[in-house]
Amino acid sequence: MTTIAILGAGAGGAAAATELIQNGFKVRIWNRSAATLRAFVENGCVKYEGVLGEGSVVPDIFSDNLEEVLKNADGLLVCMPTLAHGALARALAALGQSSLPVVLNPGHTGGAMEFHETYLGEGVKPPPLAEFSTLTYVARKYSPEKVIITGVAKQVRVAGMAGDTIATELARSLYPHAVKCEDVIATSLSNVNLVLHPPGCVLAAAWIEATGGEFTFYVEGMTDGVGCLIQQLDDERRMLASAFGHQLPALDDEMYAIGTIDEADTRISVSEKIRRGRANRNIKAPTSLQHRYYLEDFWYGLTPFIELATAAGVAVPTASSLMTIAAAMKGWSRSPLGRTAQRMGIQGLGKKEIIGLVRGEK
Repeated sequence: MTTIAILGAGAGGAAAATELIQNGFKVRIWNRSAATLRAFVENGCVKYEGVLGEGSVVPDIFSDNLEEVLKNADGLLVCMPTLAHGALARALAALGQSSLPVVLNPGHTGGAMEFHETYLGEGVKPPPLAEFSTLTYVARKYSPEKVIITGVAKQVRVAGMAGDTIATELARSLYPHAVKCEDVIATSLSNVNLVLHPPGCVLAAAWIEATGGEFTFYVEGMTDGVGCLIQQLDDERRMLASAFGHQLPALDDEMYAIGTIDEADTRISVSEKIRRGRANRNIKAPTSLQHRYYLEDFWYGLTPFIELATAAGVAVPTASSLMTIAAAMKGWSRSPLGRTAQRMGIQGLGKKEIIGLVRGEK
């Protein structure tokens, strides 16, 4: 029986534990904060409800000791905020972990590249590494002991970093619906949150600050004006993908394949399709400008997107404008540096060199 160490005990990690245990895998759960694990430890299980049913699953172990959780594991599934990828890679490198395959669920945009480059920066051989294009669940933890799972992805994209096949095959054994892509540029540019979140986060910033996010982000906040801006950003995403040799579907088609949009009718606008989607219908807006939709999807979504566009010589004025406005918001001068070209290991590289790097041809 395959044993998976799930790194991250938030909603994504708890949802992954639920499905993988249901499917016959053994699971070990790590989280950097013991406080996040406390309710699970006290109950001896992860409680869940939603599209996977209602009940509880019992992992082999809960621990905030990374080395302990790696013991007897056959692979690592990283279900953590993309902001934590670099720190986690350094922690794993410090333990000399180069043999167990690592799957980022998801890699967000440039996650596998940053993870790989962080290992190299620590002087340690990177492990077999793959990334998913999006988190395999729509899930929230409204209480510390239970995860609410409102969606399970019908399809995700997966690719290995530097020509990897080992981690990619592990990913596909965990999630057989994963579609293999040629490289992690394709998975990075298939990150739906890169396009889905920034327009609404900018246009609804005052509403978010005034109400503390007391409105539904994907329904009340998804106006037709927001939808128009999403469409412009999505056009830039697909144009950049094409420059790297990938023909990617439009956002609404990708979300339909994943399962977060329920209709494929071309007569319906993208904003209307998103508003009608059941999986995201009740999700509230960010509570502040320090919410992960801002920190992740601008600094670790738009930033690497713009870096890739610069390297490829592709103009992305909508993405650049959104990033400029977001960076000018109060308090953002102290925001994290983000996923820069240097952190991804592509500083000074051109398009062909980046393709060679991610495909293991460099």
